[in-house]
Amino acid sequence: MYLKKLSIINYKNFASRSFDFDSKINCLVGNNGVGKTNVLDAIYYLANTKGYFNSISGQNIRHGEDFFVLDGVFDKRDREEHVNCSFKKGLKKVINRNGKEYEKISDHFGLIPLVIISPSDSDLIVEGSGLRRKYMDSIISLNDRDYLKNLINYNKILSQRNSLLKYFAANHTFDALNIEVYNEQLIGFGEELFAKREKFIAEFVPIFQSRYKHIISKISDETFSEEVDLLYKSQLNKIDFKDLLESNIEKDRVLQYSSVGVHKDDLLFKIKGYPVKKIGSQGQQKSFLIALKLAQFDFIKKKAGLKPILLLDDIFDKLDDHRVGQLLALVNDKDFGQLFISDTHVERTENLIKKTNQSYKMFELS
Repeated sequence: MYLKKLSIINYKNFASRSFDFDSKINCLVGNNGVGKTNVLDAIYYLANTKGYFNSISGQNIRHGEDFFVLDGVFDKRDREEHVNCSFKKGLKKVINRNGKEYEKISDHFGLIPLVIISPSDSDLIVEGSGLRRKYMDSIISLNDRDYLKNLINYNKILSQRNSLLKYFAANHTFDALNIEVYNEQLIGFGEELFAKREKFIAEFVPIFQSRYKHIISKISDETFSEEVDLLYKSQLNKIDFKDLLESNIEKDRVLQYSSVGVHKDDLLFKIKGYPVKKIGSQGQQKSFLIALKLAQFDFIKKKAGLKPILLLDDIFDKLDDHRVGQLLALVNDKDFGQLFISDTHVERTENLIKKTNQSYKMFELS
């Protein structure tokens, strides 16, 4: 699985730019602000139909323009997949695969397996549960259409239930039967999501722990292997969803939104039994996140039967040259496919890449 060609029009800082990529390693180099990360984001967009750093399509249009177009040609199992994404202000997003527009954009999700490692990944540790929940959902959805469908339906019903609660408050009324209709649908979709999240974590955690131990031994300053864990936290661990909704209806009426459910789930990051956010050193947090993303790579590869494209965004910002070299050594084997790297120093990057003995291309942006 690799990206052969990429064309960018009016995306972020690019007016127009085309690339022909190497099937193994591609390095985007240049000063800060020239658009290295924007190229990686364009690739991510083609795979996920939204930007990694800003999911609002209108805000990714080049300043002064009213549309953008991204076009990519991928090789997937020796077959070309031509993906075109376009967005114009005031109109809906359009995604085409091999010249045919998707009826539902969600049908594209999973076609192009891809993993990105970026300095912004630290948000997974420091920000709220929503980001970690979306991270978990995105991995499961890649290879489970039913899960993605249930997730979309759950969020749709949740929004409708919240609107109904606001209506009740505004009109000083309440209809228990009407709420019950939404509760039944939330329960149906929510219990399916809960079960599959539990199953995912049971399978994912050993992969993550194995990656962490490997990274500790290769690129970390730590001289011992700490116990790390990922814990799935859900209100449904302790109480039936139906009982949970019924026991919180008065609270929901006051708040005017649904305060309980699987939309409140979290993924807890632990080291030695404590939150990584609180006790993890900077080095431990870096190792934790890299292990998390490489475990994501391993999991997707296993499920999809394909090597995902791997994007390494500005990794020198978080790791020294030695650690970057060791990280590249980790991904320099038959288990990995196409790799993209962004950096500000041409010679530093090329010297490290040469040590991998892989084919590569350098793209100097200005």
